[in-house]
Amino acid sequence: MDLWQKTEDELGEIGLPPPFWAFAWAGGQALARYILDNPELVAGKRVLDFAAGSGVVAIAARMAGAREVLAVEIDAFAIASIELNAALNGVEVATRLGDITGEAPPEVEVLVCGDVFYELPMTKRILEWLGRMDPDRSTILVGDPGRSYLPKDRLDHLATYTVPVIRSLEDSEVKRTSVYRYRAPVEQRPPA
Repeated sequence: MDLWQKTEDELGEIGLPPPFWAFAWAGGQALARYILDNPELVAGKRVLDFAAGSGVVAIAARMAGAREVLAVEIDAFAIASIELNAALNGVEVATRLGDITGEAPPEVEVLVCGDVFYELPMTKRILEWLGRMDPDRSTILVGDPGRSYLPKDRLDHLATYTVPVIRSLEDSEVKRTSVYRYRAPVEQRPPA
């Protein structure tokens, strides 16, 4: 049985959280593809992969020439997965365990986040945090297959991909997934 097919109860019995990091979510797959297709977006730049999961986007950024990549996750198992996946792909990705949404926005040229708008409390927290970033200093890329709380009014569409997904986790075997550039609402932009 594949790891992601274990139920939360089964994993809970042995003290493990659900393995959301055990596969590449649709938003991350689309972001990784977009970065590999457009390496100039990250080449020579500092990149932060927020809610990095298995690290697929962070790895793509390094492969596309990013100077530094930091993958941030709240799950220690995800951090271990990112480190293993980066090593298997022959790239160096720094990792950080923790929720950074309560901190000052990072000083990076590119911030990427895939599949993060799936529940309202998390979406509110992320949007508040992203709203504190200076959109003139950082490019914020979002990968999303149309999750419930996607802030469409704050996004500029860049590309759409059809990506394979796991039927037991999604409602189909493929998802049309888009990549967007996030733009803070005018009232949330930092003063000049």
